[in-house]
Amino acid sequence: MEKLICALWAPQGESRADFGAHLLAELPDALKAAGASGIRLNIRDATVEPAAPLVQQWQQPQQDAVVQFWLPSANAIFRERIDAALAAVSGRFEAWLTAESTIIPNKEHPPHAGERTWGWSQASFISFRPDMTREAAVAHWHSHHTRVAIDTQANFEYVQNIVVRPLTSGAPLYGAFVEECFPLEAMTDSPAFFDAVGDEEKFAKNTKDMADSCAGFIDFSRIDIIPTSQFDFAHLDKA
Repeated sequence: MEKLICALWAPQGESRADFGAHLLAELPDALKAAGASGIRLNIRDATVEPAAPLVQQWQQPQQDAVVQFWLPSANAIFRERIDAALAAVSGRFEAWLTAESTIIPNKEHPPHAGERTWGWSQASFISFRPDMTREAAVAHWHSHHTRVAIDTQANFEYVQNIVVRPLTSGAPLYGAFVEECFPLEAMTDSPAFFDAVGDEEKFAKNTKDMADSCAGFIDFSRIDIIPTSQFDFAHLDKA
């Protein structure tokens, strides 16, 4: 099985709200019919609008949604129905083949079939520093930064996806996609994000440690970080 991450853009003239509703109503069933499993949608909806100040942008326009799923093979000759399903609901889509590593599984607030998952999900498309080899960047990410991200944040789900290769010709050259889930208050309360409510010393340390670690491998000029609502459709695998 191979995991795909797909960025989706709304058709011209369709609002982000209407696009999200359209995706939720149609895309999971269409992808399942085309052979996908483990389907998850990340939607930029009204619930996550308070987190707008946390957005970091490279792409113009920026992604409106993300869909994640698994296929027996991501090879182009076996992906035609998947690509057709994505094209039918979006103005543009780009796709990457990834390798998933679940650092913190969501055991505290597990998703319910087709419903919005508790809290909110920060979806991060990141690029590695150009002055580092890919191997060195990944080594810092996996051997140093992962521990920092666990220790300094209030994330109750943390999934790393390293990009193996782009699958579409227009796909931005990201190095990875990361999904982290937080409590809703972390959208607007920085100490809540950094697991330091009521502790100024801890807040200062956690923010510095996280910033220093990110600077050790991320190219901040080529990242897209978006707040999303997570909707998991893994229940469709049993249908």
